[in-house]
Amino acid sequence: MNNNYREYRTGQGVPESGHYICQSGKKAKLNKDDKFPACPVSGNETHWTHEE
Repeated sequence: MNNNYREYRTGQGVPESGHYICQSGKKAKLNKDDKFPACPVSGNETHWTHEE
């Protein structure tokens, strides 16, 4: 497993500004110290990964 790969959950703090991808494949630009939002497709809690 890639050590740089990390999943973040809805409601967690964003560790660094950048583009993130949710489980549905939608991208979002988030800023450091924002909270990860719900899925833009389903509106439910989701996992986000940092786009490399």
